[in-house]
Amino acid sequence: MHYTKQQIEDMERVKRLKIINSVSGIKPANLIGTIDDSGKTNVAIFSSVIHLGSDPALMGFIMRPIGEVPRHTYENILQNRQYTINHIHQSFVRNAHYTSAKLDKNDSEFVKCGLTEDFISDFKAPFVKESQLKIGLKFVEEIKIPLNGTILMIGEIQHLIIPEAVITDHLDIDLSQTNTVGISGLNTYYALEKIEEYPYARVSEMPDFK
Repeated sequence: MHYTKQQIEDMERVKRLKIINSVSGIKPANLIGTIDDSGKTNVAIFSSVIHLGSDPALMGFIMRPIGEVPRHTYENILQNRQYTINHIHQSFVRNAHYTSAKLDKNDSEFVKCGLTEDFISDFKAPFVKESQLKIGLKFVEEIKIPLNGTILMIGEIQHLIIPEAVITDHLDIDLSQTNTVGISGLNTYYALEKIEEYPYARVSEMPDFK
């Protein structure tokens, strides 16, 4: 099928959401954990987490436009300047999916979705205990995108919790061992399978593809 820009704009809203959210391919599925000043916790699923750099260690994620509906994650991050990113695994993907429901601020998704808060000393935001790969971040910057009202939220890694067994001899992380999942569209999840590993690409070592 071939859709023009006009045909995309004319699509029924849900169809357009599903297609445009899918065409970028399988994205990381993560839970972002936050807490407000009164101690109420929040956890929500995001598929927009990206690597921004290693020195300093920065990660970003896209926050949808503010004002359409309450954005508890955004409000909590601005209050406490700390948040967590937690990989989603096959064992609790269903629980994670339902954190996208628009709950009241007084209802914690941890409780409603059967997930467990996990805290470490000297860090306010809750991790997800069920997750094997967890990242604690300090909020450092937001970049507003006027074109569609979204916001790039940037955080610097303060804590990194990874099972030692999943770090390979080449210092990569084998995500297939943790049963980490990916997401496409609004509600479709995929298992990750390691299919190959190659050396760092150097011009002098390029294979002959002819």
